[in-house]
Amino acid sequence: HVQLVESGGGSVQAGGSLRLSCAASGYTYSTYYMGWFRQAPGNEREGVATIDFDGSTIYANSAMGRFTISKDNAKNTLYLQMNALKPEDTAMYYCAAGSAYSMRHSDFGYWGQGTQVTVS
Repeated sequence: HVQLVESGGGSVQAGGSLRLSCAASGYTYSTYYMGWFRQAPGNEREGVATIDFDGSTIYANSAMGRFTISKDNAKNTLYLQMNALKPEDTAMYYCAAGSAYSMRHSDFGYWGQGTQVTVS
């Protein structure tokens, strides 16, 4: 049973930083592509960043240069370091495990419950 549990969200002022974590269990962690997605009220879920087995990464334009996705295979944990946060980054953030190196949410079959990020 695949389980993904996010943590690290919260409220922060514009320009601040947050580090999201996603603890994975129930499967061989290194065999899935891992990604971060977000969804603001009234908006579709959008990809933020994805990381490959070997650590290669892709980012949404909105995240480029401010966010960093990383993972610790020994701890089965995915991270998203977010710097220079903006009010438009306010959303529920989800981690996901999937079968493709992409940022299409349809390629990701396993999802966490989400962690709220609010930037004011």
